[in-house]
Amino acid sequence: MENLNDLYATARDEFEIAAEETEKKTVYAADDREAAQEALQTLKDAFEKAVKEGDPEVGKEIQSRVGQRIRELENAVKAMEEMAMED
Repeated sequence: MENLNDLYATARDEFEIAAEETEKKTVYAADDREAAQEALQTLKDAFEKAVKEGDPEVGKEIQSRVGQRIRELENAVKAMEEMAMED
């Protein structure tokens, strides 16, 4: 669970940096969005592994605690990508 929290914090930080750079339309925006996507994918992979390989009760707890945050972050990254495409 601690590893998932760390990965979530990293993905969230990468998203915030990418969102700021995208909003400002800097030359770094595309690379920052890619880094945010990669961090999100790493988080999702670790989440799926933790849910599948762990104890079923622990898996349910992980899904309820982390699953919603991952979906929210995933939607935010999608919205940021759509915003970037509009420009």
